[in-house]
Formats: sequence, C-alpha cells, structure tokens
Amino acid sequence: MIQTNYNPDVLSCLANLSNDEVFTPPNLVNDILDLLPAELWSNPNAKFLDPVSKSGVFLREMAKRLMKGLETQIPDKQERINHIFSQQLYGIAITDLTALLSRRSVYCSKTANGKYSICETFNDEQGNILYKRMKHTWQNGKCTYCGASQEVYDREDALETYAYNFIHTDKLKKIFNMKFDVIVGNPPYQLSDGSGKGAGAVPIYQKFITQAKKLNPRYLTMIVPSRWFAGGRGLDEFRNEMLNDKRIKKIHDFLNASDCFPGVEIKGGVCYFLWDREYSGECEVNTYENNSLISTSKRPLLEKGTEVFIRYNEAIPIIRKIKAKNFDPLNKIISSAKPFGLRTYFKGKDSPFKDSIKIYANQHIGYIKRNEVLQNSQWIDQHKVIAPYAVGSGDSKTDLVKPIYSEPGSCCSETYIVFGPFSSKKRCENLMGYINTKFFHFCLTLKKNTQHATKTAYEFVPLQNFDESWTDEKLYKKYGLTKDEIAFIESMIRPMDLSQNDGTDE
Repeated sequence: MIQTNYNPDVLSCLANLSNDEVFTPPNLVNDILDLLPAELWSNPNAKFLDPVSKSGVFLREMAKRLMKGLETQIPDKQERINHIFSQQLYGIAITDLTALLSRRSVYCSKTANGKYSICETFNDEQGNILYKRMKHTWQNGKCTYCGASQEVYDREDALETYAYNFIHTDKLKKIFNMKFDVIVGNPPYQLSDGSGKGAGAVPIYQKFITQAKKLNPRYLTMIVPSRWFAGGRGLDEFRNEMLNDKRIKKIHDFLNASDCFPGVEIKGGVCYFLWDREYSGECEVNTYENNSLISTSKRPLLEKGTEVFIRYNEAIPIIRKIKAKNFDPLNKIISSAKPFGLRTYFKGKDSPFKDSIKIYANQHIGYIKRNEVLQNSQWIDQHKVIAPYAVGSGDSKTDLVKPIYSEPGSCCSETYIVFGPFSSKKRCENLMGYINTKFFHFCLTLKKNTQHATKTAYEFVPLQNFDESWTDEKLYKKYGLTKDEIAFIESMIRPMDLSQNDGTDE
C-alpha cells in the first residue's frame, strides 16, 4: 500500500556539506536538547545561541519547544512568534550559504524581514541569524585564530574562506552584546592543513567549545568527535582542560558515529555533552552502540593516574586492578615513529645483495645497504618485533595488531614501530604471543580510538616478563579478574583465533 500522506522533514533529507561539516538530523537535535532543564522552555527571558548554524535545525527545534512552553504566558500566536525569534533565539551561520538556509528553516524566509518571514519585527535581512565574511589572520603560513593553512584558505573573494565568525574575533561578547543562558550546536570538525595536497587536517571543533565557555553561559552542549578523549592532533591542552572540568555533568558517547549521522564515517565515534556552569561533581557517562544504550555510570572524567578519558565504564575496575600490580606500560620498550629514520615509501631493492640487510616496508620486503639506516642502527643486529603504525579504524572489535618477528640483520620503514630489542628470538615469540591475546587488545583499545597505534597508544598495556609465555587465562588470573570482567573483555574483541596471525601488513 502506497503511503500518500508522508511529509518528510526536509532537514532530515539534506546531503552533508562534507564529512567535516555534517548536518545534524532533527531527531538527534532533540536528543541533545533533552539534556537541558525543561523549565527553560517556559522562560520568556531565556536566551539561546547556536554559534555554528548550518541548517538552522537547532534554532528551529528550540523555537518549537518555546512556542509550546510559552503558550499560556503569551497566548497570542503571532506575538509569541515575534517574541521568541526577536528576543530569545540567536544564531551565527558558518557560511553565506548556511546563513540563507538557516533563515529559511527558522523564519520561513531567507531574509528575516522578507515578505514571507513569520516574524514581523525584524528591520534587516539577517535578523538574529548573523553571518559576516571574515578573513584569516595569517602568520607564518597559519591563521592565528584557527590554524588554517594559508596555502589552502587564502582565497579569492568568490570562494568561501571558512574563517568562522565565532572563533575569529577577540571581541566575542560584542557580536550580540548580551549574556546567553544556553549555547548549543554542532561545530565544524576539521580544516585541511595543506599537507599531502589537502589530505592532512587539523581538528577545529575544540576551538568552538573553548570560545563558548568564554561567554560563560548557564548551559553549553555540543556534539563533536570523540577523538579528544584520548588522542587527536594538537588536542592535549584541550583534553586536559575538559577532563579536569567538573562542570561537565553528562556525556553521551556513541562508539559508531553512524548511530547519530547515518552514512557518515567519523573514526572513533562522536559524543555530546552537557556543561553546567553551576554544577561541580562527577559525570554521568552514557555509552551507545548499534543505536542502543549499553552502559551508564557516574564517575570522574579523569581516572587517577591517567591523562586520557577511559570511555568504557566497565573498563574502570579492570584498569584499576592492572595498575595495582606494579604497573609498567609496554610503551617503555616501543619505539617512536620512523624508528630507523626511513619513510613509508622507502622499500629498497627486491633481491638481496652483498652485505645487504632486510627492510620490512609497506606491503613489501626489500634489501638496502646498512649505511642507509639513518638512526637506531644498533638495533639492526638484534632480535625485535615490529607492528604496523596504522591498525584498522579505531574499532576495538575488529582492529588487530599483527606482529612480525624482525630478525638480526633487518630494519623497517615508518610503516612499522619496533618492540624491543631483545636478547633472543624466544623473548620475541613470547611478546608476539602476548600481543595475540584478547587481554592485550582490550588494554590497547582503552586509548586507541583511531587507526593510529603509536607508542602512546600502548599506555594502558602492561609490560610483562617475556622470559615466559602469556595466554589470556594466565593474564586473567594474574590480575584477579572476575567472570563479569573477563566476559566484558571477551565481548570487546571479535571472536577469532588470534594465534592464527599471519603477520601481514594492514
């Protein structure tokens, strides 16, 4: 039977501008707005700001709630509309295009004072949804405000600059010249840094959160990538500030971004949070997978002795038991990136030659001269284990570290990092057996939430005595894990025989 009365919400049908500027579905917007106290919607004096308006959906959904909440206080519908749009809802668009789209969604007209605008009180085209074309402030090839690459974003006037209004000013309070009760939105996530012909990118969403806090609203909520929990380029200072901020009352963490943004891949997932100016205490952490809430816990954002956020609530008692056992991290014996000073594309010759050494390169084994190794040449003739620098996508259930024994007389390109060196092949084999356990991969995923498995990603993996072999059963017993804790670890790693690891490069 054909449904003839279906009337889709146009804002749920928009194609995204890019993976970095993602339109927020209306149902997700309402989940985020549900974090706010219900009494806000019946307060005629409350003021709301979306500083990163794209489709106008946040402003539109807030307008719906205010229209209902203020019905008894302002019974006349047109008067209520005029009051809400002129005195309570404010937006800053991210581009000229999204400014027009936002006004069309909120005011039903791309011009606030146009013939078809539902608000009768505006005297100009922008209304309370502002957009001003800004320029980056260049210094040494980067923007001093957002870090954008001058090579990429120093453009002619006909092209969008992506110099977002909200973060390209030192006079933030003068944009609207008022205090806001609520700041809410979905900021742009990253900008190209100009490396690799635009392939490289730097995160930018953290700058919107930091800027919003400067306005000191009563409540702040934004949806952003979850990568800041444990990694992210240049996010150390931001992460430290967030994890030590006791005003973060709630976090809703989605392991798969597609649960929030269908059809969009954001490695490491996404989260939204509620920052409450008057709150000070532990945070309610809610974790979702496959559109279901799988865990809820009230706990400190920063576990004692760590510098990152452990996103899995069930992992907290496990990591505490591990830390209590004379803990030393495995990364004490792991190299930094580019261990022998050789780039990824460095592969050597296909066949061995006189006095050559083996090089494990990207999907290739080659042969080079010993003097071509630029650093750590003392490791060449030692036993060692290597593993890919990039592993999977950040999904702990599928990402597997595949170790390779690197014998004396060998080195590797920066495709790999080095574990060791060791005095014997047997110790390498014992390490490789350890790497092939679910326990190892569980500990790794506590910090690794993208494909990068650098030295720092192994911070929560405990170092073992590699004079002996290790199995999951032996490790569970060593750390005194309960049946429930073991079951959680087993559920985190896909069921397979990890010992059947062929060591091929991912």
